[in-house]
Amino acid sequence: GITFMSSRAFNQHVSKAKRDASKGPVFITDRGRPAHVLLTMEDYQRIAERDRSIVDLLAMPQTASLEFEPPRLGDELIQLPKLS
Repeated sequence: GITFMSSRAFNQHVSKAKRDASKGPVFITDRGRPAHVLLTMEDYQRIAERDRSIVDLLAMPQTASLEFEPPRLGDELIQLPKLS
C-alpha cells in the first residue's frame, strides 16, 4: 500500500521507510505536501521502462555511437493493390 511520512519521520526512521517501500511507494512530505517518493528499485525500473519511447531510448548517452536510419516510405504513402 501507499505510505505517507513526514521528512522528520523519514530522517528518524529510514529503515521503516525502506520496509514500507517494499509494500508500495512511500511519499515523503514537507509541510504536509508530498515532496519525494521512495520506491524499490524494481518498482522504479518497472515505471521507467513502461514510459520510455523510441525518442527517450535514442537520447540515452550509451546510444550516442549507434547509427539509426529510419526506413523511407518512398514517393507514395499509400500503395493500392494491383487488380489484374
